[in-house]
Amino acid sequence: MAKKTFYITTAIFYPNAKPHIGHAYEQVVADAIARWHRLLGEDVFFLTGTDEHGQKIYKTAKEHGKEPQEWVDEMLPFFKELCKKLNITYSRFIRTTEKEHKKVCQEIFKKLDAKGDIYKDSYEGLYCTGCERYYTEKELENGLCPVHKKKPEKVKEETYFFKMSKYQDKLVKHIQQHPDFIQPESRRNEIINRLKEPLRDLSVSRPVTSLPWGVPVPGDKDHVLYVWLDALLNYISGVDYPGANFKKYWPANVHIIGKDILWFHTVIWPCELMSAGIDLPKTVHAHGFVNLGGEKLSKSRGIVVDPVKLIEEYGTDPVRYFFLKEIPAGEDGNFSYEALVERSNSDLADVLGNLLQRVTVLTQKNFDGEIPKPGKFEKVDEELIKESEIFEKVNELMQKYEWNKAVDNIWSFIRACNKYINDTEPWKLKEDKERLGTILYVLTECLRLISIYVYSFIPETGEKVAKQIGQKVGTFKDIKFKKTTKGKIPKAEILFKKFEIKEEDPFAKVNLKVAEITEIKEHPEADKLYIMQINLGKERRQLVAGLKPYFKPEELKGKHIVVVTNLKPAKLKGVESAGMLLAAELKKQVALVEAPKSAPGEQVFVDGIEPGEGQITIKEFQQVQMTTKNHKVTYKKQELQTKKEAVQAKIGDNAKVL
Repeated sequence: MAKKTFYITTAIFYPNAKPHIGHAYEQVVADAIARWHRLLGEDVFFLTGTDEHGQKIYKTAKEHGKEPQEWVDEMLPFFKELCKKLNITYSRFIRTTEKEHKKVCQEIFKKLDAKGDIYKDSYEGLYCTGCERYYTEKELENGLCPVHKKKPEKVKEETYFFKMSKYQDKLVKHIQQHPDFIQPESRRNEIINRLKEPLRDLSVSRPVTSLPWGVPVPGDKDHVLYVWLDALLNYISGVDYPGANFKKYWPANVHIIGKDILWFHTVIWPCELMSAGIDLPKTVHAHGFVNLGGEKLSKSRGIVVDPVKLIEEYGTDPVRYFFLKEIPAGEDGNFSYEALVERSNSDLADVLGNLLQRVTVLTQKNFDGEIPKPGKFEKVDEELIKESEIFEKVNELMQKYEWNKAVDNIWSFIRACNKYINDTEPWKLKEDKERLGTILYVLTECLRLISIYVYSFIPETGEKVAKQIGQKVGTFKDIKFKKTTKGKIPKAEILFKKFEIKEEDPFAKVNLKVAEITEIKEHPEADKLYIMQINLGKERRQLVAGLKPYFKPEELKGKHIVVVTNLKPAKLKGVESAGMLLAAELKKQVALVEAPKSAPGEQVFVDGIEPGEGQITIKEFQQVQMTTKNHKVTYKKQELQTKKEAVQAKIGDNAKVL
């Protein structure tokens, strides 16, 4: 009989910049679910990949002086490396620039057209490049994109439209009849409420005059497909639509996605599939954001943590465990180094690692490493054996995609094992070998079960636990407590090292870059303030600075200054300032901090300290005490520099730099 199939996908990566830990979180969640279903004996297909078209990719590539294909080719290894570091067991890594994917996109477009669901018309709207979507005025927050906090661009152009409005009633009925289609329930309610408003038809192409990078619209060389129409189709092209693999695995059991792309996956995607005559996926599960200091992680807004560096410092399994334990399924969660260290030291080293160490050392010492035969089980033994019967509960939670609760149940059992060893005190039973052997057998068998349970979540650890008790990681066929397990326990090894929370240098929070002042004007509401437009290489920003008493506009324009790029934006007399320039002050004299030979966007650094990644407050920046010496800017006696030069300030020594 053929195995039961299970098809799981992540949202595919968007490689406009390197990955952050939000991407890592989604991959770990999907991988834990995929591994769990493999242990159930199911035929699992796990799809991930990269979404390589769209305005944002095109714009980013051009800003770096590259062609879009060249850019995505260069970015691809960073995402594949992340998957490797996280021990992600995907079945296929798809790229939307692949020939076969483009072919599927064009076939589906033709199907929608043949159904009478495609027409051409003029479109006028507000477009956010970051989201790759249009917004209405009503959807904006203070005139800004609700996700990227940037003003969308007004666009008017001729495009192809998809009659999405035609499928509104059918979609609402499907959601009502399939309560598991959108998870968690809060997200389901969100979509139901939004669908009370009339559904508008969807613009599904862009003219090549505004976006030449995308899948060509079949039969019209002047248009490319809208990136979201293209990207969503990876879920069927990834299983070789319409071939044997597609027939085997579709419909997908679950799409694991971020809550910010819920609308695309639960409204646009199902309407598209209905029009094409393709079954809908069984479940779309929207997870929350991973926040850093209360801010959503975002590559475009500079709020990031490098997940590869994180893994290299703390290890794959501690990082995986943190995500799966600390961030509730379907909800937002906060990342901090302190919380990661606390979880690793407490749950992994103290609870699981200590249990394994105690059992293996006692077995080595008293039975030469051989797993002892059990004698008669006492009440306390039977109670722990009963507590080991958690499979039904944990499996139920995993089927409902409540992975953090599943982890909680497993660790409750591990803690019960620690309580059992404390209560039975086997180290006092050297003279009663039968009783000692029984206790150690019970604990070893429990560790065998634990190795299977934790394998989906922290696979390297599952393998190590099994190996240290002379076993191999089993499947859920082996999840019952046995009384006949045999094996040789090798010399005990430390499972997890303990970490210390490092005191972070204040400078490590700061991200300084070179910027060129391109425009400057007086602030209409303040005598001492200028409003400046600056070029940071990859982006343009606005600064407000109190330099009017010291410099004329012509003395500032064109200067290559140094800017704190990750300072939380603030309004000064009603005008927003997205950063702060550095200046040196001494005896009422002020000098700009400059890097005249360096290009806009170049990093300013101090040797041995990595630039900051998340947003900071002005109070945090003020902890960085910089000064001047010989016209150079220094921090703790080290010069600030770019790759071309030392940063300078034409002022006397010991000036205060802010």
